[in-house]
Amino acid sequence: MKILIVDDHAILRDGVEMLLRRGDDDTVVVQASSADDAVRLLDEHADLDAIVLDLKLQGMDGLDALAVFATMRPGLPVIVLSSSEDPGAVRSAFAQGAMGYVPKSASPRTLLSAIRIALNGERYVPPLVLDDPALQHQDGAAAARGSMLTQRQIEVLRYLAEGVPNKVIADKLGLSEKTIKAHITAIFKALNVINRTQAAAAGRKAGLI
Repeated sequence: MKILIVDDHAILRDGVEMLLRRGDDDTVVVQASSADDAVRLLDEHADLDAIVLDLKLQGMDGLDALAVFATMRPGLPVIVLSSSEDPGAVRSAFAQGAMGYVPKSASPRTLLSAIRIALNGERYVPPLVLDDPALQHQDGAAAARGSMLTQRQIEVLRYLAEGVPNKVIADKLGLSEKTIKAHITAIFKALNVINRTQAAAAGRKAGLI
């Protein structure tokens, strides 16, 4: 098993690596201190089995990174390991394609279980949100779907509604065109739409535009 750990705190990365190695001597761990480093490592390590990702990172944040990872490596499970226990953060992570969400207050055994569950193609949902109505009805109201977008994706959505081409959006936001495409894919998924026109309409209905 080969796991990429993405967190800006070295002591946490090392701790998770020790945990993973203790559970399986054959486990190979790759570390990244930022989402940008993780993107580079994804290109270098085609044999990754999973990613453990923090949401609060310097530069590109974890939610935006989830969208980029999904575009670069569809099907590669990402387990979020976050200090936030806000159900809204969990909903946002799942909307961006996370296969698991583990609060940092959880036990080491919980993290290992979440990784195993994700590797089996199933989603690990933390107990703190199992009874949250908004999580159980992610395909409900447009406003609820809109809340699953990151601030950056809302910016991209507003440009989409104005008919701005991807390349121009990339230039305006200082991002690569590849990253913009990843954000658009995530926007379509979160809003349950298939094109720019529908995305703009859903964005207006949700009060995002």
